[in-house]
Amino acid sequence: MQNDVFLELSLIIAIGAGIALIMRLLRQPLIIGHIITGVIVGPSVLSIISSADTIKVFSNIGIALLLFIIGLGLNPKVVREVGKVALITGFVQMLITAITGFFVGVLFGLSVTGSVVLGTALSFSSTIIVLKILSDKKEQSRLYGKITIGILLIQDIVATFALLVFATQTGGGGFNLSSILTLFGKGLLIGIPTVLTSMYILPRMQKLIAGSQESLFLFSIGWGFGGAALFEIAGFSLEVGALFAGITLASLPYAQEIASRLRPLRDFFIVVFFIYLGATLVFSSFISALPLIAVSLFVVLLFKPWTILMSMGLLGYTKRTSFKAAVSLAQISEFSLVLSTLALSQGRISSELAVALTVIALVSIAMSTYASVFDDGLFEFFEKHFLMFERQKTHSEQSKSRKAYELVLFGYKRGGHEFVRVFRALKKKFVVIDYDPEMIDLLEHSRINFLYGDASDNELLEEADLSKAKMIVSTITDFAVNTLLVKSLEKSNPNAVFICHGDTMEQAAKLYEMGVSYVMLPHYIGSEKIGAFIKKSGLKKSEFRKYRDKHIAYLNSNLALDSKDN
Repeated sequence: MQNDVFLELSLIIAIGAGIALIMRLLRQPLIIGHIITGVIVGPSVLSIISSADTIKVFSNIGIALLLFIIGLGLNPKVVREVGKVALITGFVQMLITAITGFFVGVLFGLSVTGSVVLGTALSFSSTIIVLKILSDKKEQSRLYGKITIGILLIQDIVATFALLVFATQTGGGGFNLSSILTLFGKGLLIGIPTVLTSMYILPRMQKLIAGSQESLFLFSIGWGFGGAALFEIAGFSLEVGALFAGITLASLPYAQEIASRLRPLRDFFIVVFFIYLGATLVFSSFISALPLIAVSLFVVLLFKPWTILMSMGLLGYTKRTSFKAAVSLAQISEFSLVLSTLALSQGRISSELAVALTVIALVSIAMSTYASVFDDGLFEFFEKHFLMFERQKTHSEQSKSRKAYELVLFGYKRGGHEFVRVFRALKKKFVVIDYDPEMIDLLEHSRINFLYGDASDNELLEEADLSKAKMIVSTITDFAVNTLLVKSLEKSNPNAVFICHGDTMEQAAKLYEMGVSYVMLPHYIGSEKIGAFIKKSGLKKSEFRKYRDKHIAYLNSNLALDSKDN
């Protein structure tokens, strides 16, 4: 039996690797390739998977790792920043989509229970898919990314209670209120001690936990999986437990080290999850449900994003931020498949509806993945049609009167303080633009002019009034954002000096071709500088000692300044 599982998993991964290479050659999202692999190895084609339960365990490990790592990147400031919009938008979207889905079910002759299942299933979005895409794009810390994660968290909590209510319904249609209260009590019983431990005990055990790479790795695995298991045992989902476990460690100094060491492990197991998802598709008995599938996909891919656009627009968010969040959430959730499986096992829905929901899930996941990957291009194409989704005053506007700045800095976290030092020495009026609440607090404390917002928002660029700037510097590592800034400057201020960051030689070449004045390649700059020093000073150790002393003095002055700012 063990050999069979090993052979199955090995064959599945080998096929998955081959499909992934093809997708890379075709420049298609890898998630789509993983789902195609699942369809190929599933019962509809090769039928390789016989140990489905074992494969599902591997996929659950990937889910737990993904949510745990996402939780490590969150903090209470993020909750305060996007809590209101996530709560309002999340509930409005779920309510309107669920009601619409219910009437779609009634229209196609489903029973009341079947219509409720359909409406509920369509209202949730896939936490796993969205977080994987945000992580791959490195945009989970962007404003729209934070809002999207907040909405997903609200959905996951509601979905957990929805599954519990459905599971505890009696034949007469009621539900057991005591089970709901018990679940809430269990959540507090697990959550409060976990938070107190992370706040008061773990910081005192820092040397013990982070004293070696092995102990840190084992501790993080134990904490993440333990939290996921406890919440699942209590009646919640493992997604909620893993995310909560990550959040409780987010404020600790070694949180990012944990995340970096778990990512390779996460990537392997999450691939198995997507393959397992594709393997659940059975092509039999869904032809007759095609009309229902088509209308439901319209609700998920177009109507659901529309409700998010409207809600965020009314709350004062820019159309770009609203659009990117809406596109990210245009699919149905793994919770939807769990709900349909539960309802089918209890004989409350037909197998036809269960298969239809599986097809809706896979198609909507594929379509939303493409839309999320190419969301910037889609937005530029449809932008003129989104005026109705944005109020005249948005969250990116900081003041009624504009100030003209000669120097503008995008991003303070990665080396921004050095540019601020230079700007101050030049005695020119400057402003720093950032969307990280922690950096905004630091800038405000240091009495540095700042604007809070996303560099990809055109309205924010108008607020900064780049047309008057003589120099713009971007330490942002996102190539797409820097490209957007270049295009904006071409129209508003082509004579300005623009300096930006590049990760690779290829990126630098493209940016130079677009007209950037200078591209900072961190590794190249360091090598170039020390190389010039070697040419100048030769191999004399005394010269290196002088250079070293100057460098130490420079580092100490920066550390002292940062300490003073904090």
